[in-house]
Parts: sequence; C-alpha cells; structure tokens
Amino acid sequence: MSIPLNATPNPATCAVPARGNPLQLALGTGAFAVCFSVFGSVSAMMPITKVRLHLTPVQTSIAIAVPVLLGSLGRIPLGILADRWGSQRVSLAVMASAILGALALAQVSSFSQLVAVGFFVGISLASFASTIGLASGWYPPARQGMALGVYGAGNIGQSLAAFGAPVLARALGFRWGFWAFALLTTVWLGLFALLAKDPPRRGPPKALGEVLRPLRDKQSWVLGMYYFLTFGGFVAMAIYLPLLLTELFALTPQDAGLRTAGFVVVATAMRPLGGVLADRVGGRRILKLVFPLTAAMAALLCMPHMITVTLGALGMAAAIGLGNGAVFKLVPEYFPNAVGSVTGLVGAAGGLGGFFPPLVLGLVKQLTGGFTLGFVLLALFALACLAVLLAGERGAPTEYPGSQPR
Repeated sequence: MSIPLNATPNPATCAVPARGNPLQLALGTGAFAVCFSVFGSVSAMMPITKVRLHLTPVQTSIAIAVPVLLGSLGRIPLGILADRWGSQRVSLAVMASAILGALALAQVSSFSQLVAVGFFVGISLASFASTIGLASGWYPPARQGMALGVYGAGNIGQSLAAFGAPVLARALGFRWGFWAFALLTTVWLGLFALLAKDPPRRGPPKALGEVLRPLRDKQSWVLGMYYFLTFGGFVAMAIYLPLLLTELFALTPQDAGLRTAGFVVVATAMRPLGGVLADRVGGRRILKLVFPLTAAMAALLCMPHMITVTLGALGMAAAIGLGNGAVFKLVPEYFPNAVGSVTGLVGAAGGLGGFFPPLVLGLVKQLTGGFTLGFVLLALFALACLAVLLAGERGAPTEYPGSQPR
C-alpha cells in the first residue's frame, strides 16, 4: 500500500469545478513551455556550440541526445513524485533545475562539460510529468481531452528556442542564447509559486509496482512503439533540424532556427486535431494514414534539396502531430483502468524515440558523409509500425466515439 507524504485534502472543500480551472491550466502549460524552451535551446544553439567546441558529428549527436535520454527516463520518477508530493512542489523544483541548467550551458567550454550539463537540462524535458497534473487534475473527465490538448501546446517552447536562441546570440552574444530562457523561466517560476495550486486528490498515490504493472501487457509496448515514432520523431527532428539545415544548405543558425520553428508549430497544431479526428473515426484509422505518410516524408528527406527537405519536414510534422493525438486516444481504450500508468510509460517510450535518431544520424553522417541512410531507417521503422498495427487488428478493442484522448 502506498502512503502519500502530503496531507489528504478535505473532500468537501476540494471538488473539481465543472468548468475546470483556466488559471491552473495556463500556469501548468506555461511551466511546461518555459522548461521546454530551456531544453530546446541546446539544439537551437548547437550549430554555434559545435564550432566553438570543435565537436565531431558523433560528439554533436551525443550532446543533443543526452538531455533527451534523461528527459525520457525521468518522466516516470517525476510522475511518481508529483503524485506523492503534489504537482506544484515538484514543478517548482523542475523549473529551478531548468534555470540552473540554462545558466550552466552558457559557461561550458568542453565536450565533457556539455554532456554533464545535458543530463541536468534533461530534467526540463521531463517536466511534462510534473506539470500535466495542473492540466488534467483541475478538469472533470468530460473536459480533460480539451485540457490536455491545450497543455500539449506547451511544445511551442521548443519553437521559441529554435527561433529565439540564435537571434539573441547574434544580437547580444553567445551566452544570451541560454540566459534569456533562464530569465523567462525565473519569471514564470515566481508566478507559479504565487498562484499555482495542486488539484484535488482523486485517490491515494499508486505504489511503484502498480504503476509498472501494465508492462506485463504486450499492448502497452505496442503503444509505446507507436509513440516512439510519433513523439520521438517530433523531438528528434526538432532538435536535429538546426544542425541538419546548416550542414546541408549552409544556412545561418538564424535561418535554420526559423525553419525549425515552423516544423514545431505545425506538429504542435496537429496534435489536438489528431485527438479530435481520432474521437470521430478511431485512433487506429488515423494511424493507418500516419505511418505510411511518415515513411513517404522520410523518403523525401533522403533527397538533399531544399524543396524536398522542406516538403518532407513539414509533411512529417503534420503526420507525427496527428499521430501523437491518435496514440493517446488508444490508451483509454486498451487500458481503461490504468490510463495514468500507461500514459507515463508510453510517454517515456516517446521520449526515448527522440534519443536514438540523433545518435543514428550523427553516426551515419560520420561514416557516410550524408544523412540518407538515417532517413531510410526511419521510413522502414514507420512501415514496421504499420505492419504491427495491421497485424494486431483482430484483437483490438472496438473503437467508440466520444472518448477523450489522454
């Protein structure tokens, strides 16, 4: 049995408002966004950092991928801590960590320091698990789909960093590419400390064994595979595009950042749409479109021309954005009594999907001089997801309208 470390609120005074709590939703979404901007500043500044530190392609990929690894694996313990200690307290600690990480990034002078700080900054990506409680916890089940759709817009922090960091570095100096996001996070931390409140507790915290129990069901791994491609593909492309565009087309970091910001905006906008469409026609039907479309867009990225890369990147953003919403439509259908646990595990798998592709692309670039083989592997993985989806249709639950994507 799991015992909460914080006092249980009085049920008579903490009922969830029927219309939700827009202030708490805004605070949670903003916290996720500023943390994501600190995380995004690493990749946004990498074209400049690579030159300053004389990094090889593999070293560059490792420096980009390390924060993703910690951010992925860190979601599970942060979710457990938020469940026990409250989202407000844990989110404050995460934002403080993000601030220290951003300040440290501005001071690195070697590859080893960059990797060490990258582990620290990875906590920013894991903020998803601590701040999401303010999105879902303050809303009744009938409105949680909307709340989580709004909360997902916090991904825009990546776009803010992709565009803003190189521009600030050019105008004010290298360190301001990181300092600006430390300052932004500090301001939001102050607002959060004053205004954020934990949602009413709907039950006792789950013990670790209960959280991990869905791992025994192979379908949780299948959903993790799908999210590995969709959300992992989003993270991987968002963090690697600045480097890829500067190397392929000799773009300035500012131009590459602007184009990457466009990718992030498209993917972020398509995520809630994917959930809405999945509500109407079913998550699996959406994924039947998403997987082959992702493979086709990866094929376009194999052609190193500006038009094909632009079409491939934006098309992939649309596809994987839809896929993100559709995957979480399937979670409550397969696991109606373990939505929270499976969401955390699937989310961790998606984060890991952002860890491996940059490493593969860096290794492919160093061994072959180009990125083509890496995108071929991405296309093959998307087709493998399609094959698994089609093969598993016999045992799939009946999809129904009106359930909200989680």
